Amino acid sequence: MRRRFLSGGLDHFADHEALELLLFYAIPRRDTNPIAHELMNRYGSLSAVLSAPVEDLQKVDGIGENAAVLLKLVPHLCHKARLADAERQDVVLNTSARAGNYLLEYFAGEKNEVIYQLCLDRKGKAVSCKRLGEGNVGSAALDIRRLVENAILSSASGVILAHNHPSGIALPSPEDYAATDRAKAALATIGVVLSDHIIVADGEFVSMADSGCL
Repeated sequence: MRRRFLSGGLDHFADHEALELLLFYAIPRRDTNPIAHELMNRYGSLSAVLSAPVEDLQKVDGIGENAAVLLKLVPHLCHKARLADAERQDVVLNTSARAGNYLLEYFAGEKNEVIYQLCLDRKGKAVSCKRLGEGNVGSAALDIRRLVENAILSSASGVILAHNHPSGIALPSPEDYAATDRAKAALATIGVVLSDHIIVADGEFVSMADSGCL
């Protein structure tokens, strides 16, 4: 299987075979094929296996702490690499579509509601993207002081707020409207424009600017 991977990648691997190969590096002295099958039977898909809690993974026979941590590490490492690549690019986010697609990666795999602040220069280029806070499944508080501080430290001309609805639809709630108004007013005191507030849910997004809220 290792030779197959080195010669052709994972394109022709079944999901359980990819798991089997990965698990070999955490459980080298055991046949990992039945363990991979058990993981697929328990969770139903490869993505569900890789997003399962470490404690739950260890309930599968043959999965110890090292193997569980490896399974958890892989998607987080890939996610971190994609974010680093995005931040290195000289990206102009002068439309809601560009900004929304850029921000989607930041919310991949999030189970709780989180808020990000994207700072832009005068040309609409991304200067920084800061995580403002995290809440529970249904809410996350907006830290106005940090919002303003981040804008000042980044020398931002514009800011795009973004947060997710992990268990809902990408439509603004009354609380979202209120938070948008507070953010817009606070940023205005330092001469920075709130360009948009983007809401993400299930791989889709809605722009409050496009909806006429800004």
